[in-house]
Amino acid sequence: MTLAEDNAALIEISGAKATDEMKAIYKTAQEHIISEGILEKALGVGDTAPMFELPDANGDMVSLADVLASGPAVISFYRGAWCPFCNLELRAMQRELASAEASNVTLVAISPNTPDTSRDLVSESELTFPVLSDAENAVAKQFNLVYEMESGLVDFYKAQGRDIDKMNGSERWELPVPATYVIDTSGVIQFAYVDLNHRARAEPSEVVAVAAAL
Repeated sequence: MTLAEDNAALIEISGAKATDEMKAIYKTAQEHIISEGILEKALGVGDTAPMFELPDANGDMVSLADVLASGPAVISFYRGAWCPFCNLELRAMQRELASAEASNVTLVAISPNTPDTSRDLVSESELTFPVLSDAENAVAKQFNLVYEMESGLVDFYKAQGRDIDKMNGSERWELPVPATYVIDTSGVIQFAYVDLNHRARAEPSEVVAVAAAL
């Protein structure tokens, strides 16, 4: 099954459960994200990726420079372990890991979650590629992907007990727009997928094929 098929099934389920109040909250939040102008500011094809070093779920540091020393990288920014669409994407990436490794392509996922939060996700989903913690969205901000969550959505999540600030170890309710990049060994972005709709994601098999062709 493809990620697109997984997402479509989840959209159908979540849509059936959504109340008019929830739809209104999500609509306002989406309008807020659009107003941030992220699509115009986000790094894209031809830009040089910022070099970074971040801890993985075990606290070990992973640097982009070291990753690129062995081949191209697929970098996926996701919102966090609490996001079901993000979880589907990470599992789809895991399914493509063997294909990626056969072409010396490294898969890397990045979120603002703390290593402790990420560790649970890595264990539950049996992820074996680097899942990195980007404290305060420092790296995501270098890619110009970060926005402050709209207050109505923050209140909605708090009422649900979805404490994103605690999962991120931060007082800030900030998230990265989900984005996927292919970065070549010289550090130049060769593929960029940035979508303001958190349910829309690049298909991992297609992204790995792009990276492998480099």
